[in-house]
Amino acid sequence: MAEVLPAVQQAAATQGIEVVATEALATTKRNWVLRAVDFLREVRAEIRKVTWPTWDELKKATGVIIVFVAALGLLIGFMDTTLQFVLVTSIAKLF
Repeated sequence: MAEVLPAVQQAAATQGIEVVATEALATTKRNWVLRAVDFLREVRAEIRKVTWPTWDELKKATGVIIVFVAALGLLIGFMDTTLQFVLVTSIAKLF
């Protein structure tokens, strides 16, 4: 025998004031040049808010990154050489 499911409950009434965005839909698009100028002004305003590193902080961070990349390169090179020896040379000697 088939089971009959209960009816789906209706959504609750809205909480608060419903706002319809008719004004945003009614406005026309502005010229792309004006939008580009506004965008560049906003970028300039945001760039002014950035706290830039001092010269010493920049040199220190650059040194750390260079050392890290060099160490990672050595590690990958070591792993490549080791795996090549194990998989190519050693296994080939078995057969």
